[in-house]
Amino acid sequence: MGDIINLRRARKAKQRDDEARAADAARLTSGRTKAEKQHVKALRTLDERHIEGHRRETSDRRSDD
Repeated sequence: MGDIINLRRARKAKQRDDEARAADAARLTSGRTKAEKQHVKALRTLDERHIEGHRRETSDRRSDD
């Protein structure tokens, strides 16, 4: 037979792991200086503009009218 597990303990352990992961992510974002945050934001903006500049334009009208 398989191992017997306590579902309450497993649920609480999963919740603790999820909270620890969220805390790690929060530490990464809040542990930066203002200049670092602005730099990352500027890089994201440049990336978005680059991708948007290469996006194909689509039209809703058909050319066979």
